[in-house]
Amino acid sequence: MMKKNLHFIFGDQLSHKLLNLVHLDLQNDVILMCEVKEETSYVWHHPKKIAFIFSAMRHFADELRQKGAQVEYIKFDDENNLGSFDAELEKAIKKYNPQKILLTEPSEYRVWQKVLNWQKTLKVPFEIFPDERFLCSKIDFRNWAKGKKQLRLEFFYREMRKKHKILLDEKMAPVGGKWNYDEQNRKSPEKDMKSPKRISHKKDDITKEVLTLVEKHFKQNFGDLLPFHFAVNNSQAMLEAKHFIDNLLPNFGDYQDAMFAGEAYLYHSLLSSYINVGLIDPLELCQMAEKSYLDGKAPLNAVEGFIRQILGWREYVRGIYWLFAPQYFESNFFNAKNNLPEFYWGKKTQMFCIEEVVKQTKEHSYSHHIQRLMITGNFALLAAIDPKKVHEWYLAVYADAFEWVEMPNTIGMALHADGGIMASKPYAASGKYISRMSNFCDKCSFDPEVSVGKNACPFNSLYWNFISKNEDKLKKNQRMQFVYPTWHKMSEEKRSQILNQAQLYLDQINNNQL
Repeated sequence: MMKKNLHFIFGDQLSHKLLNLVHLDLQNDVILMCEVKEETSYVWHHPKKIAFIFSAMRHFADELRQKGAQVEYIKFDDENNLGSFDAELEKAIKKYNPQKILLTEPSEYRVWQKVLNWQKTLKVPFEIFPDERFLCSKIDFRNWAKGKKQLRLEFFYREMRKKHKILLDEKMAPVGGKWNYDEQNRKSPEKDMKSPKRISHKKDDITKEVLTLVEKHFKQNFGDLLPFHFAVNNSQAMLEAKHFIDNLLPNFGDYQDAMFAGEAYLYHSLLSSYINVGLIDPLELCQMAEKSYLDGKAPLNAVEGFIRQILGWREYVRGIYWLFAPQYFESNFFNAKNNLPEFYWGKKTQMFCIEEVVKQTKEHSYSHHIQRLMITGNFALLAAIDPKKVHEWYLAVYADAFEWVEMPNTIGMALHADGGIMASKPYAASGKYISRMSNFCDKCSFDPEVSVGKNACPFNSLYWNFISKNEDKLKKNQRMQFVYPTWHKMSEEKRSQILNQAQLYLDQINNNQL
């Protein structure tokens, strides 16, 4: 039986607002969705991440069916599952003989390359729609970047605020007189901080079936499958969004950089996974946060900081990704070549901060942005770990990690491997930063005030080793102007001791003994 069109929907496109679905003919068109081995195995994905995406996909397919759509849904363990997008699309074309393939542009470069190949090899016309869930198109970002020597977030963010009329007064000036209140959002954690209670959604038969499947097929993957608290449809995700806006946003700003042992969430929203797969509209979320400020329920520093993460940072990293893909993946400004230590996969380490963040990652498939940047990312930078290996780890272990958002955050922001495209200086820091912004050091055998000796914090000597080894690349950086004079004011003996201590730790790291 001939059908009119075949709509291909990827697993991170779970939105009824997709432009190709706007053109859906309920009487004649078919929607293709598939869970394939190829997508679960290109990195060692966390079981929670796989379960979340599969369950969300199946719930979305059910919503489409309830609207009257015909959905060809290929489950991971279907007997005839061919294991790849290529093979499943060809099979569907043979089955339905569509006049045309409709799809929304994929979010990742590697999948986009597949789509380009399909257009060349499959004898069916394609109609590809832009993904309007993003608030800045690829073309608009390219035009913004054109001719600029520096592509700084702050200036892009201001343009996005103006474009979408968020937190502006009647004169189109920023509410409160400033664009950015980040300096108010750096409070250290208070003693005995606790994460406010979070929503855990009741697991229906669909989610239970998925959890059984993931337990069977992915039990060797790093990460705990249970307990599983994720929202898996728009209704549940919006419950979490409202809960965050009403109960956590007022304190989000103050403590967004704080880290606390045993508390993975603190006041963070936990909404990035839902935005990235399409369960929440990012502009709607920004407008909810803005309303909270206008209604006097949340302070401006918290609301502005939250909106900047979505309207600014999320759109910015997506723009950087598509502007520089695919060569961005090859970036290695510091020529870092060391292997990823086994403690990133849960092996015991003496460094409490690393062990705690990896433990939270293993349990939740989540870690907030400062822990990713200033603990696991900072350590990888200082220890000269190969950026590709670090990138693949982040892509695997976090439920919100898709290549378009994770790669710039890792290679550009955390590792400065792009040479400064994203960040004006490397986000390198010693143990003193970790001590100031967390209670991790209270529970560690290493001392953040000590650089040399048995109880010296590895971050300290590794920091100065990084500074020394990369002086030729960094000494002209204006934001490093106070760092190198400090290093050179140290006695030659002290510098030698610090570098020897760093080498001792690097040897232990490479031998998985730290």
